[in-house]
Amino acid sequence: MSNYKKFGDEPPDHAIGRSRGGLTTKNHLVCDGKGRALAFILTPGQAADTSMLPATLREIRVPGARGRPRSRPDRVLADRGYPSKANRAGLRERGIAATIPEREDQIAHRRKRRGRPIDFGDEQRARYRDRNVVERCFNKLKQWRGIAMRSDKLARNYHAGLCLAATLHWLGSMSAPERIEGDQLAVTVSL
Repeated sequence: MSNYKKFGDEPPDHAIGRSRGGLTTKNHLVCDGKGRALAFILTPGQAADTSMLPATLREIRVPGARGRPRSRPDRVLADRGYPSKANRAGLRERGIAATIPEREDQIAHRRKRRGRPIDFGDEQRARYRDRNVVERCFNKLKQWRGIAMRSDKLARNYHAGLCLAATLHWLGSMSAPERIEGDQLAVTVSL
């Protein structure tokens, strides 16, 4: 019998939770088509990925030359941790195109019941290849040892480190004043 609860539960302000790999933190990240972080949310390791998609997308605020900041991407590229009826319906409701592959269990369930099949043809597969931009964004952020190792105890300190690393990445990637317009946004989970 495992005695991992020997020291009690982690306080909620630590954003540390137990998953299969031990004590972990999940970083739900949204980035633009150039691999620059736009928003992220920290959750304990046991938090479900699929439930965090709407909250992560609500964090997006991209100021333009004038008017309100942009908060709705043209398209969301997400990995297999995010497909659900609720997520697809929410994206459709907001007019956001989605490229999210279905998990094997969802495909098997769909075969048993009638319903609209998810179109994941050649065009969607070609788009899905661009999702690696999110993984490259994570790799840039993990160049900071404190972020890669999660050495901060409090979630707010870890989040501040992520903000600083993301800001420096933004500043290093901008050759001239830019404005995000029509870039695809991608969503993934790692760390």
